[in-house]
Amino acid sequence: MTAAQLINVLYSVVDRMYLGRLPGHLALTGVGLTLPVVSIIMGFANLCGTGGAPLCSICRGRGDDEEAERIMGNSFTLLLLFGAAVTVVFLAFQRPILYLFGASDATYPYASAYMTIYLLGSIFVMIGLGMNPFISMQGFGRTGMMTVGLGALVNIVLDPVFIFGLNMGVRGAALATVIAQACSALWVLRFLTGPKALLRLRRRFLHLHAGRVRRIVALGLSGFCMNLTNSLVQVVCNATLQRYGGDLYVGVMTIINSLREVFTMPIQGLNNGAQPVIGYNYGAGLYSRVRRSIRFSVSLTVLYSAAFWAAAMLLPGLLIRVFSGEANVIAAGIPALRIYFCLYVLLSLQMAGQCVFVSLGRSRYAIFFSLLRKAVINAPLTVLLPLWMGITGVFAAEAVSQLIGGTVCILTMYFTVYRPMRGQADHLPEERL
Repeated sequence: MTAAQLINVLYSVVDRMYLGRLPGHLALTGVGLTLPVVSIIMGFANLCGTGGAPLCSICRGRGDDEEAERIMGNSFTLLLLFGAAVTVVFLAFQRPILYLFGASDATYPYASAYMTIYLLGSIFVMIGLGMNPFISMQGFGRTGMMTVGLGALVNIVLDPVFIFGLNMGVRGAALATVIAQACSALWVLRFLTGPKALLRLRRRFLHLHAGRVRRIVALGLSGFCMNLTNSLVQVVCNATLQRYGGDLYVGVMTIINSLREVFTMPIQGLNNGAQPVIGYNYGAGLYSRVRRSIRFSVSLTVLYSAAFWAAAMLLPGLLIRVFSGEANVIAAGIPALRIYFCLYVLLSLQMAGQCVFVSLGRSRYAIFFSLLRKAVINAPLTVLLPLWMGITGVFAAEAVSQLIGGTVCILTMYFTVYRPMRGQADHLPEERL
């Protein structure tokens, strides 16, 4: 699943890598302004996918496959409804939304062109991202990886053709992404309705049931809040950067956000892969396995994040040049990048802690920590710190939020979940019958 998440991030990052090669930085900056919209769309996909898949794992652990299929069917219907609603709302209020997000008269045309096409294909994004966890939770991790691998390959091939070959610019980048996501969505649906799936997507289970919807939304609300608060912070950052540094620093933040996605997705993928294992063993009453799974996922999370932290501290200029070769962008980006990622390991610990809470169905904890770091700490500091520190304060706000949010979350998980399980005996198979 880690490889799948890393490949998945290429959808948007590859677009920005190619657009960064266009003259000037306005195209890259314009696409960066749409990131809050992309985060919201991904948030709704997470709401249904990470909300429904762990519930399916728990039902499978208890031997109730029919209920697991009903949950999957309800998740799919919710994805369709949310996808349609998001498309209509954002298209109707596109102009005021983009200016609220930090657009200028120079960058609005690029942002609008990308956003319009992306929204028209958002239903494919929702299905591909939201239903793929239901493949992985059945034990078909390789098939789940192929879902995003197929889309990423199509995107990588089509991007240069549409952007440069057909001279479509940002419209070409958006169209390539939509086509790629459509391929992924079709792949997912073909598998989940085919004979190889252990749990199938069945038409008779698509009608919504209030109780299941509440459980899906309650458990998926953590991932949704994480994306929603990411979107909130991106909006606040872009608006503040536009005020203190103009389009140049909005472009720098676009590059930093792209690198954050590359750094974070493998860690998120690792934790998403651990969710069905933790959830299944918890549902089966095998608490020693739950503890081992937590130790394994947290250890790998720290190793991954430490490697990415070292790259950001030692090679910031090289990382920025992947997206832009302009001297002013590199000069502004190097110190900003180092400040932003200086406490990145602590952020990864928060992600690991939230994964455990979601896996065990303790959604309230996960929601609290999602809101704490982004909405309570990061967003206000992004506005306040620049009053004393100037443009540097925007990037320092992220580091402070990582310090507080990561430390509090991992300690809470340890004292409320991991340590109490030490005294719980495993349930033998005959005890569960």
